[in-house]
Amino acid sequence: MPTLYVVATPIGNLGDMSPRAVQVLRDCGLIAAEDTRVTRKLLTRFGITTPTLSNHRHNEGDRAAQLVARMLQEDMDVALVTDAGTPCVSDPGYALVAQAAQAGIAVIAVPGPCAAAAALSISGIEARAFAFYGFLPRAAGDLRQSLLAMAQSGVPVAVVHESPHRVLDLMAQIAATLPGCRVSVSCDLTKLYELTLRGEADEVLAAMRANPNADKGEYCLVLDLRSAALPPAPPAPTASLEARLLERLMAGETLRAAGEALQAGGEKRNEVYRAATRVKAFLAQFSA
Repeated sequence: MPTLYVVATPIGNLGDMSPRAVQVLRDCGLIAAEDTRVTRKLLTRFGITTPTLSNHRHNEGDRAAQLVARMLQEDMDVALVTDAGTPCVSDPGYALVAQAAQAGIAVIAVPGPCAAAAALSISGIEARAFAFYGFLPRAAGDLRQSLLAMAQSGVPVAVVHESPHRVLDLMAQIAATLPGCRVSVSCDLTKLYELTLRGEADEVLAAMRANPNADKGEYCLVLDLRSAALPPAPPAPTASLEARLLERLMAGETLRAAGEALQAGGEKRNEVYRAATRVKAFLAQFSA
């Protein structure tokens, strides 16, 4: 019976590649990689000539069934890797692991680098219990709701990822939504210019804004939700979304600006969109 090996690879420093990981990648019959070009550079560095096949977020649904069938037909071991870190942790691979296990194929972890674990370990935040959220929503209203839900979940520590181009927006929303929240923000973990900033969200935000290189590198954030001062729950609005949109329009705002304001206040984006569509239709009657 073949085996699927889930192999962690370095998140920056190639010295973190374990001897076991190298051996598994050499011995297996095929490597399922998130991006074969990225993985080929790693394999070349360690003199590994095993063939690769793409298995990324956009094709893994179909690819998983093909790979499992091939493993069974050829009695072939396969290694699953992503561009960096541990597969299936905010990275592709889940479909292949699930289908391989369902087919009776042994699934074995070859553990190693993981950005979330690395960031937690140097955060200075006690994390006997934590939740990993990966990438949070982009829309301001959805992001605010996600942060509030995290803080109200009862899990004391949260770990999230963010891209360099959006990290300042995320930090600004954390500072505004969860005042007093202590954070540890790590960038370029294990690389030459690794940097970790620790403190209250507004302090870390100020330090990041003063850093001309803040928009470079990948980020992993650890939030100590126990230190956040949660705002009191706002009273439930008595007016409909449509009425509140119309009120803002009469005050001179555009429909788009009015919708964004309601989202920032906690309303769900889809509901605001539907209300705005109804308001547009209503106003169109008077301009026809």
